[in-house]
Amino acid sequence: MPSNLRETSGLAAPLVLGLDPGSQRTGYALVSPGAGNKVRLIAAGAISAPAKKDVPTRLAAIFDQLSDLISQHLPEEMAVEGVFTHKNARTALVLGQARGVALLAGARAGLAIFEYPPAMVKKSLVGNGAATKEQVRSMAQRLAGVTGKKLNLDASDALALALTHLQSRKLNRALEGLK
Repeated sequence: MPSNLRETSGLAAPLVLGLDPGSQRTGYALVSPGAGNKVRLIAAGAISAPAKKDVPTRLAAIFDQLSDLISQHLPEEMAVEGVFTHKNARTALVLGQARGVALLAGARAGLAIFEYPPAMVKKSLVGNGAATKEQVRSMAQRLAGVTGKKLNLDASDALALALTHLQSRKLNRALEGLK
């Protein structure tokens, strides 16, 4: 079995990288499904880009650090926040560029990439598509068994994406079994 697959209940389970792209901070969380509904959090944090640099330099920093993270942990699947709209066109454009860099890093590494809209992530974890970031963090940490500390909001958003992907994966497998 390749080193990036984890054994759970006789099935090879991939390591999943959840990503919440941002132009200055990109949240990440690496999770592995465990037995039953358990989830093992491998690593979580945020990739920081130099704030006072131009956009191309920040994007290069995100790409390099994300590529290093992928090389180090060898995930097989990546769950990333889907396209969203923003009131400020410039902000939306820069966030879209950061998202594009994240997608490129994942594609270059050969990861299977899955995209989830923010409202779907919130609804799948909290039951409310308009949940606050703090509500999402609380539930994501609870589901991943993180106690005693609070993940930063970038990391908890990435964890929420990874957890949503694992739930979606499990549901899709169950539906395939019904065919």
